[in-house]
Amino acid sequence: MITIKEASIADLNTIQDVANKTWPTTYGEILSKEQLDYMMDLIYSDESLIKQIQKQEQLFYIAYEETSVLAFIAIEHNYKSEAVTRIHKIYILPEAQGKGIGKLLIDAVQKLANENNSTSLSLNVNRFNKALAFYQKLGFEIIAEENIEIGNGYLMEDYKMEKKL
Repeated sequence: MITIKEASIADLNTIQDVANKTWPTTYGEILSKEQLDYMMDLIYSDESLIKQIQKQEQLFYIAYEETSVLAFIAIEHNYKSEAVTRIHKIYILPEAQGKGIGKLLIDAVQKLANENNSTSLSLNVNRFNKALAFYQKLGFEIIAEENIEIGNGYLMEDYKMEKKL
């Protein structure tokens, strides 16, 4: 049985481990190794994750099967002071992909969003990410293209997606 629990600082290494295992397969053909390394440090360094978790900038949830970690998701309610729940991150270990875990996590977030009176879910996805089809299958629609400068001359070429609740 798969369980989902809210993460804390104690789960820092678990989140980093999932990110380290998923990012190369997710972005290896999309981003240069240099950009991948830069973004991993920017987003998943101890300092960055501690800030995100302690200040509750994002709420992290980890999916387990018994004691095995499968995935994590990070969200923010009232994104930009609107009735929107933002999915900032969702990563599923390569060996756990295709087993319904992503849908389970999105469904759990949708329930939390409804409890927080959100009217929609939103996320950004790299335009070349295979997960685009997954999000569309779950009812997300592309509402904009965004090019986001992240420093060091790197750019994120994303679609902004939304699912009305």
